[in-house]
Amino acid sequence: MLHLTQKQLKPFEGLSDRLIEEINRVGVIREYAKGSPAMDSDDTLRHFYIILEGRVKVYQYNPDTNREQTLYLLGPHDMFDVLTVLDGRRHEVMTQALDDVKVLELPIDKVREWLDTNPAFNRVFLPYLAKQMRQVEELATDLSLYDTATRLMKLILKNLNFKDPTKHHLGLLHNLPHEEIASMIGTVRHVVNRHLQQLKREGILNIERKKLAVNDVKRLLEKVEDEQHNR
Repeated sequence: MLHLTQKQLKPFEGLSDRLIEEINRVGVIREYAKGSPAMDSDDTLRHFYIILEGRVKVYQYNPDTNREQTLYLLGPHDMFDVLTVLDGRRHEVMTQALDDVKVLELPIDKVREWLDTNPAFNRVFLPYLAKQMRQVEELATDLSLYDTATRLMKLILKNLNFKDPTKHHLGLLHNLPHEEIASMIGTVRHVVNRHLQQLKREGILNIERKKLAVNDVKRLLEKVEDEQHNR
């Protein structure tokens, strides 16, 4: 039996002690090494996952063009796969552990039972589902309407951590290879490199050994607003 606490199970704060106990009873910890495939489509027909540590890329791949498009970048407290929980259908996506990853694996039937019977679980699950749907909508909109420079700036702003205003590190983008960033905005690594270097020359970004930090959030916001206004 596991011994996970509510703090470890964020954002599931507010769950009853009884449900936390049941999660610990039925849950299993799974680990995936950096660079390896993580949870696959067969896994998610039987299980539901909460990320505890590390980052997981969820993406689609076209072998004919050797191109991939990242749909989600999951980090601690994210869930996978909410769609399969709801419709029971195979979700044809691929996953990769970008760090050493630890997840909580739960039986999918139990999760569906909690959705039917536990309002506190619903209060977390349904907003998270909406968040993922909005994310895919925003991705489709950005790919259709904005150039790669604007898509990159919007991605940076989306991942800014404003909790410490003196350190504008980039959340899940922190220390991410440029080819992974490229996959998130539908382009290739050398294009991302070019745009990042331009932002560095303008004093907006600081780049050291692929680690990114924002020096001038106000200027970055202004550039994005200008691009959106002029499109």
